[in-house]
Amino acid sequence: MLVLLPPSEGKASSGRGAPLKLESLSLPGLNDAREAVLGELVELCGGDEDKARDVLGLSEGLRGEVGKNAELRSAGARPAGEIYTGVLYDALDLASLDAAAKRRAARSLLVFSGLWGAVRVGDRIPSYRCSMGVKLPGLGALGAHWRAPMAEVLPEAAGDGLVLDLRSAAYAAAWKPKGEVAGRTATVRVLHAPTRKVVSHFNKATKGRIVRSLLSAGATPKGPAELVEALRDLGYEVEVEAPARAGKAWALDVLVAEIH
Repeated sequence: MLVLLPPSEGKASSGRGAPLKLESLSLPGLNDAREAVLGELVELCGGDEDKARDVLGLSEGLRGEVGKNAELRSAGARPAGEIYTGVLYDALDLASLDAAAKRRAARSLLVFSGLWGAVRVGDRIPSYRCSMGVKLPGLGALGAHWRAPMAEVLPEAAGDGLVLDLRSAAYAAAWKPKGEVAGRTATVRVLHAPTRKVVSHFNKATKGRIVRSLLSAGATPKGPAELVEALRDLGYEVEVEAPARAGKAWALDVLVAEIH
């Protein structure tokens, strides 16, 4: 099982660890594209601060993020699972998983990123600010920048098992499973059952709980149909829409009665 996650906008501080070693990151086939983004981002943020804030879409209150980006090559690095914070990651709570579940997380979780493309939770990265929606002056839109290298690397990373896609739209734009891989991909919406509406905060929290539940239970669904069974066994109310034709992802709705 490969689980595709969005990053968090907020991130923990880099800490005092050794700096980034790009060659140590998972999915080394992305490293040329990573270096291109990293180089331009560091240069941008080391120059005109107001221009960098404008490009990155940062408010005056986030001015300090520009300086942080300028120091990415020398800043301390920590496991990505510690860097990413926010609602989904609070609910997932990687640190409190037992040892077996942590090993499953290291193998199966892939966090998408405007800067790194995608990283595993054990990859050591510095804290940064660069969303997938950014358009860098030299490289252009990051979603488009990542499509070709992702198309080369991600099918192999997906292996021959389930792909559980929990990304937001901006990050899904960087890689869309196709063909046979799409047929074993499941996307998930979380709906407030009484209103049938998506509510952003508890949508993220529920997705974090879903991943935690699967990891803790040691569930190993081989495809979308088995995933539906596994989630129902774990107590989730799930509605499913199988694809109308081959080469399309399955769409799952998880219904939640209370917003929390």
